[in-house]
Amino acid sequence: MGSPEESGQQDNVPSHAVFLSYASEDAAAAERIATALRAGGIEVWFDKSALRGGDAWDRQIRQQIHDCRLFVPLISAHTEARDEGYFRREWRLAVERAGDMAEKRAFLVPVVIDATSERGASVPDRFREVHWTRLPGGETPTAFVARLAALLGAPAATTGVAGPIHSQPGSVQRTASRPPIALPRWVWPALAALVVVIALAYFGTSRFTHAPAVPSGGRSSNPTKTDGSIAVLPFADMSEKHDQEYLADGLAEEILNLLARIPNLRVIGRTSSFQFKGRNDDLRSIGEKLGAAYVLEGSVRRAGDRVRVTAQLINTRDGVHLWSNTYNRPFGDVLQLQDEIAWEVAHELEVAVRSDTGGARGTSNSEAYDLYLRGLHSVDQFDGEGLAKGANYFQQALDLDPNFADAAAHLGRMQALEADFGLAPVATYERARRSLETAIRLDPSSGLAHAWLGWTYMAYDWDWATASTQMQEALRLAPHDPLVQLGAARLAMALGHWDEAIGLLTAAANSDPLFAALHHNLAEVYLRIDRLSQAEAAERHVLEVNPTYASAPVVLAKILLAQGRAADALEVITAHQQEGSDRPAMLAVICHALGRKADADAQLATLIHRYQGEEAAEIASVFAFRGHADEAFSWLERAYSQRDPWLYFIKVDPLFKNIESDPRYQAFLRKMNLPE
Repeated sequence: MGSPEESGQQDNVPSHAVFLSYASEDAAAAERIATALRAGGIEVWFDKSALRGGDAWDRQIRQQIHDCRLFVPLISAHTEARDEGYFRREWRLAVERAGDMAEKRAFLVPVVIDATSERGASVPDRFREVHWTRLPGGETPTAFVARLAALLGAPAATTGVAGPIHSQPGSVQRTASRPPIALPRWVWPALAALVVVIALAYFGTSRFTHAPAVPSGGRSSNPTKTDGSIAVLPFADMSEKHDQEYLADGLAEEILNLLARIPNLRVIGRTSSFQFKGRNDDLRSIGEKLGAAYVLEGSVRRAGDRVRVTAQLINTRDGVHLWSNTYNRPFGDVLQLQDEIAWEVAHELEVAVRSDTGGARGTSNSEAYDLYLRGLHSVDQFDGEGLAKGANYFQQALDLDPNFADAAAHLGRMQALEADFGLAPVATYERARRSLETAIRLDPSSGLAHAWLGWTYMAYDWDWATASTQMQEALRLAPHDPLVQLGAARLAMALGHWDEAIGLLTAAANSDPLFAALHHNLAEVYLRIDRLSQAEAAERHVLEVNPTYASAPVVLAKILLAQGRAADALEVITAHQQEGSDRPAMLAVICHALGRKADADAQLATLIHRYQGEEAAEIASVFAFRGHADEAFSWLERAYSQRDPWLYFIKVDPLFKNIESDPRYQAFLRKMNLPE
């Protein structure tokens, strides 16, 4: 309950007064918060004498709620346990007053002082419309004081702020001199109001405080490296049994995703950063290869339910360590810890953090989140087994928490990829659609979910208008996400919008320079529009970045074939030992080009015998290259009826060029609703 600090009513109402409302059992926590706020120069209405009754006292409370500038209700297990209490009357009065205010006016500032969950808490609905702050036990960090000062329009005092930042078990041991800052994830949306960060202009127009000055004429040799660029390397698993790799990778990936949402901070994509997993490359060399001015690296050690995380930020120009922290927490705090590390890195770089930057991953269930991280780790196998395993983990996470939006999004992604791999494409695409629609219902701001739903409409439904709508929404929500840009580029390629595809893939490669799929798709576009030297350079770069990239030898062979170098193409594809339909298909094509009819016929027979049930479109492409139009269109019709998951890319494959002038080809494109 809240009341004046003194026993009598105040005659002069301070214009910046904060009203603390609390259950009597939480008086000690309320006093800690009040002491910290007052030390920061903020006037607080707080009654140390606990409950006092009477009409005069009730009128006084009502007047203060009417006159205060901010209303801070303290939510706890005690308020949850009490169906009745004077604090509930205070809450109702505050909500009534808030109803008369402009929506942009900040008034309600809910604070949770223990582990009480926001979901399902017994509070007025109006409290749920604003963001909550967690101050365990009432311990109040300077950042919260600064936030309230900003909301009040008055500067906070810079000295004398009470309350340690890390009062919970397992506090942070800092190696830097900056006072520790530990903001739980619920505070993120309010960070824009903080005065502790300095806005920067777009990439490179302003300098980070810790970046050394560049001498006159001394620019970086890497033109993509800017001061506003950072790479997050996979964290090392330092656990005794070395069985927490999934946790180390997942923690680094989630921090990367959070940083990627910060405007004016160029974050190198995960695929490129994770190329250095398990390697001991010099960090300055890594920065040069990735075009990153800063690198964040760290380690994870888990013992039982405790996690020890170390993170450090390094300037790649000179190898200087700018900041480091060690965190000891219960595993259940990993969600908050990710946000805390990301925010501290942004703070160290003095990057402005927008109010919508925080990541709501949609679960407070640590077991569900553990399964989610295991799912992300399984995806790295990028084969049928890994996709199936990842989908299973994401489904288990959703079973534990049906509101876990990111688990639903990644489940849909895995199912779409499984369908692309030819694993029961019809049923799997339908499951993918349902999962992705669930993810969007739970979190409409998920660019990933919109992108993969667009992929499903593209690859399975051939509904190009809906696919385009979903991809555009994904680009709006996550304009710099390489996976989203890749999905949009694939749609542009399917439609034959070559310049658009090149633009999207080039932009994505600037953020994720070692992401082989981006260069592979660029090679396919260049091949299709007969820019063959660029196509070859792009595909050979793919093999430099990832020598085991399965499709690279196939596309490189097509490029060499288009250049009239059939013998070189044969050498490339012969060395390609991976099983799959593409190898006999390319051997059939190359042998035909070399005039080796018997070998070509044998490879085509093998292709038909093994893959007629799921790769009819590829069989059609071989007949098309040989100039056998009737057989090509017969197999295309079969691919259409089978919903061949590759068929949506028919306009991209140069092997169909020999039948493009046939009226049946244009009719087939119309049947798929593709532009002619």
